[in-house]
Amino acid sequence: MNHLKWISGILLLMLAFIVAVQNYETLVSPVSFKSNFYLFEYQTSGMPLSLVAIITFLIGLFSAWIYGIRERFGLKKQIKSLMKEAQEKDNELNSLRNLPVTTGDIISDQTTEEE
Repeated sequence: MNHLKWISGILLLMLAFIVAVQNYETLVSPVSFKSNFYLFEYQTSGMPLSLVAIITFLIGLFSAWIYGIRERFGLKKQIKSLMKEAQEKDNELNSLRNLPVTTGDIISDQTTEEE
């Protein structure tokens, strides 16, 4: 399985290299972004399209990481509450198991079955 990961990683890098070489002119062409907020206007300096793609990828990676961390903490909290609930139910079950059985309980059970 480890070899399969290495082979797929190498193939993916080769594919990325081929795409980068074939589209070199497009990837290094300068791109600028312009934002017009009603109070002010902002325009970036020319930056290569490849840099824009890398920055976009890193922003997506960071936002997915933040979402994963948030989800993980939520699941940990849910696990804690479920474990606490299971412990309470286990304690209740143990207390019910340890109740003494009296003859009154047996007689009342038999009379309800006869009726």
